[in-house]
Amino acid sequence: MNAVGKDLGPVSMLFELSRDDNPRLYDDLMRFNKGTKRINRLRFLAHEGLLAQTWMLNPAAAPPTVAQSAAQSAGEGPDELNLGEPSLTNQSFARPLVE
Repeated sequence: MNAVGKDLGPVSMLFELSRDDNPRLYDDLMRFNKGTKRINRLRFLAHEGLLAQTWMLNPAAAPPTVAQSAAQSAGEGPDELNLGEPSLTNQSFARPLVE
């Protein structure tokens, strides 16, 4: 098993996406001509997604929201705040339910 954080060289991928898979991502990537700009956009989105996922796992790493600041001023602890469940956010990006 490889250790996390160990530099094993560059990662190369063949990425294929149809509009049916994820329309918002597809439309965003299609704004750019194929090539470096599109690859850099995908790299940026992947990096931002990784940061957002880390923030959801460790809310202390994220900057406080207005609601959190107001609750702290009122003397409420983090248990009284509704920080949300990462699984609920992940469900937002799941495939739609079939009726």
